[in-house]
Amino acid sequence: MKNKTKKTVRFVALDALERVQKGGAYSNLLLRDAINKGQLNEKDSRLLTELVYGTISHQLLLSFYLQPFIAKAKKVDDWVKLLLQLSLYQLLYLDKVPSHAVLNEAVEIAKVRGNVGIGKFVNGVLRNVQRQGVPELTTIKDPMKRLATEISMPQWLVEKLVKEIGVEETHQLGLSLFENSHVSCRVDSRKMTRQEAIQVLIDEGIEARESSVSPEGIIAEKGFIAGSRLFKEGILTVQDESSMLVAPALQIEPHHQVLDACAAPGGKTTHIATFLDKKAGGQVTSLDIHRHKVALIEENAKRLHVSDVVCALELDARQAADEFSANTFDRILVDAPCSGLGLMRRKPDIKYNKKQADFDKLPEIQLAILESVAPTLKTDGLLVYSTCTFAPEENQAVVARFLQAHPEFTLVDIPVSDVLQPSIENKMLTIYPHQYMTDGFFISCLRKK
Repeated sequence: MKNKTKKTVRFVALDALERVQKGGAYSNLLLRDAINKGQLNEKDSRLLTELVYGTISHQLLLSFYLQPFIAKAKKVDDWVKLLLQLSLYQLLYLDKVPSHAVLNEAVEIAKVRGNVGIGKFVNGVLRNVQRQGVPELTTIKDPMKRLATEISMPQWLVEKLVKEIGVEETHQLGLSLFENSHVSCRVDSRKMTRQEAIQVLIDEGIEARESSVSPEGIIAEKGFIAGSRLFKEGILTVQDESSMLVAPALQIEPHHQVLDACAAPGGKTTHIATFLDKKAGGQVTSLDIHRHKVALIEENAKRLHVSDVVCALELDARQAADEFSANTFDRILVDAPCSGLGLMRRKPDIKYNKKQADFDKLPEIQLAILESVAPTLKTDGLLVYSTCTFAPEENQAVVARFLQAHPEFTLVDIPVSDVLQPSIENKMLTIYPHQYMTDGFFISCLRKK
């Protein structure tokens, strides 16, 4: 029974939650590792993902719900709290799982990980929750604390968001992060139209539709996109819809020399490459600071059949001016390292790991990269600065500081669909995760006069 319990999806989920809590790795990477190690089938992999992401994204709310039921216990180990949160998440949000099954397995896991006494404690807590119901949020008098608990986000981050976008938008943003992220992919439109690709996917049993955000984007509602023929043939690649807007913002011509300054794992590099022509002399030079990530860019370029126009180099983007001559590139992309707040739906642990200090440190790195690449851009060339966050300190404020120091640069319009026009302000695009159910993102485009 002991070994059998250790192989269940919920046991694996508890182990993954513990590893995330201890820090050192993002939930998405740990999940991939757990799925591979456990050799889980597609159904169990989906359940594991739902359990881990769901529990993490609701963690502060689940903790609030459980508090009255464990308040009198002398000491509750961290792993027991996680097991209770995991079980409560299933009871409250997964109606396909019978309650008795959730309780039975929670008790078995508690016995295997701990002892019979912990099993009885877990059983008692969960049965009390079933009988009495969870406490009401209205018992929290402080409105900011109440909102932070409801959307399960640290209070300092909620207060920051409320200052920037208001209470209602913050509320909507927070609730939207509880919804599952959908899989989106980009079609190489040189090889196949989007409509043709959708039809091929549908024929393979994958429910797919057009993205309203990107003209090359496809949303897979149901089915395993990475198992499709088009993915294997390199006609499709998994990429978030908002991320697909970056390469078109560069307005690339086939002969251009392009620099992708912070390129790994290569999603934007391979997109840039689709606009280039080797015969015309076009090339994208892609940089990353880590050797293994450079290998990842090369691997992706090979899979998507664009290696002929991709040159990946191991280099810190802050040293670009030392490596490349002035006026080398027609187009430069700085998709800068950032807080990653825009990725909170896909990496829910991000919201608990960030600190206010990050917003002081990151802009300095972002500016240093912009300063280094600026001289390597040709006159009349375009520089796109983008991030996967919506924090103004890392976006508008960085652009403003860069423009102040470099009057030879000016903001220009970003070519986007009518759907996205409301998200453009002062020629800069800011997407919040709740607006189009994509990653949060920021894009600006600067011309060197």
